[in-house]
Amino acid sequence: MTFTFFKYQATGNDFIVVDNRQEFFVKNDTKLIKTLCDRRFGIGADGLILLENTKGYDFKMIYFNSDGRESTMCGNGGRCIVHFSKHLGIIDNTAAFLAIDGPHDATIRFNEVALKMSHVSGINHDKSDVVLDTGSPHYVALRSRIDEIDVAQEGAKIRYNKHYKNEGINVNFVEQIDSDQFAIRTYERGVEAETLSCGTGATAAAIAMYATGKTQSQTLTMNTPGGALKVQFCAKNDGFNDIWLMGPAEQVFEGKYSITTKE
Repeated sequence: MTFTFFKYQATGNDFIVVDNRQEFFVKNDTKLIKTLCDRRFGIGADGLILLENTKGYDFKMIYFNSDGRESTMCGNGGRCIVHFSKHLGIIDNTAAFLAIDGPHDATIRFNEVALKMSHVSGINHDKSDVVLDTGSPHYVALRSRIDEIDVAQEGAKIRYNKHYKNEGINVNFVEQIDSDQFAIRTYERGVEAETLSCGTGATAAAIAMYATGKTQSQTLTMNTPGGALKVQFCAKNDGFNDIWLMGPAEQVFEGKYSITTKE
């Protein structure tokens, strides 16, 4: 079988995106998805995204980490699939789609995509650090000189410690630049390495910095190794509402992949 795929990136977080409205893709083939995402033996990506039809929405997003397993919400992936849906002619400049964590709205202008994230009901603390869920679980640690941190090593220590190893957690190291700007580096579970950017991680870090009093702004710039993301939110008594993740998303190339089936 040969199928068409599209390669996307959003601030360096890269994805294989497939139009699966005909439902030809075998979603439980973990080995295939892992191979496709492999940077030496496959196409190479942080994850794979399927676009499918669903009632009541423009489309449905199904996301797999590069380990081949279906995962929780991916913010940058969500922005990429919105761009892809416009490329397919499904939407014009606005989208309403369904993901694993529920419905999302989005707007697109050229290559800039703004994605509305799920409501965050609250945060928890692990000593001086913060744990919260922005569609995916995140650990946020404010540190200095994060460019010197071995993110793969230090992130894995937290991701696999006794509190988080069963379900896993994404780990974000954050450094304050000024009153409304922060630098961030993220270790992603399922990729089991640092990625150049993480949308749900940038969202989690922005909320964590506000919740812990490091900033009074509710519109923050989060500088990832792959580029800048903007996070906007509204703090309420019941948590954080009207959360938007904003930044570029780009189609890099289109290709065809052939699957050889053994008789």
